[in-house]
Amino acid sequence: MNIGLYFGSFNPIHVGHLIIASHVVNNSELDQIWFIISPQNPLKKEGSLLNEHHRKHLIDLSIEGEKKLRTSDIEFKLPKPSYTIDTMTYLSEKYPKHTFSIIMGSDSFTNIKRWKNYEALLNNYEIYIYERPGFRVKEMIGAKLTMLQAPLLEISSTRIRELIHSKKSIKFLVPDVVKEEIEKHQYYG
Repeated sequence: MNIGLYFGSFNPIHVGHLIIASHVVNNSELDQIWFIISPQNPLKKEGSLLNEHHRKHLIDLSIEGEKKLRTSDIEFKLPKPSYTIDTMTYLSEKYPKHTFSIIMGSDSFTNIKRWKNYEALLNNYEIYIYERPGFRVKEMIGAKLTMLQAPLLEISSTRIRELIHSKKSIKFLVPDVVKEEIEKHQYYG
């Protein structure tokens, strides 16, 4: 099975994330996309992260019934901070019959040289890139890349958290079930 791994904090998951995942799985040779929830991104401050189990639950709610989309808590069990190469190596060893690829925005790819053992990622895994405005991929740096023109929305989890903190509506930015769960448990308040 060909599986694309979509890494992120998903703090919280929003419709932009879901549109990208849906577009990639529908316009590639991938059989499934797994949302890999990062408990702690080594390139970001920890501060405002909702508990990883709550973030996983919000994703589970938002993709319920979608056979080609799943969540993975694999990084919850690995040493922190989470490094993509460690997760990829672990999954490749645990599921040798699967082929794993990475899904990322062109903004992330422009920083890939800052990643731990980035050369091993580029040499061993295909990378599906959705282009973000202002971040054109100018050099492939030896990577096996598949470029996709995914529909992008100017939505960020940071902005959603700001709206919640200001007691403003997040309707239409997140799936209704996610909005209801955030309100019910007063996440990010």
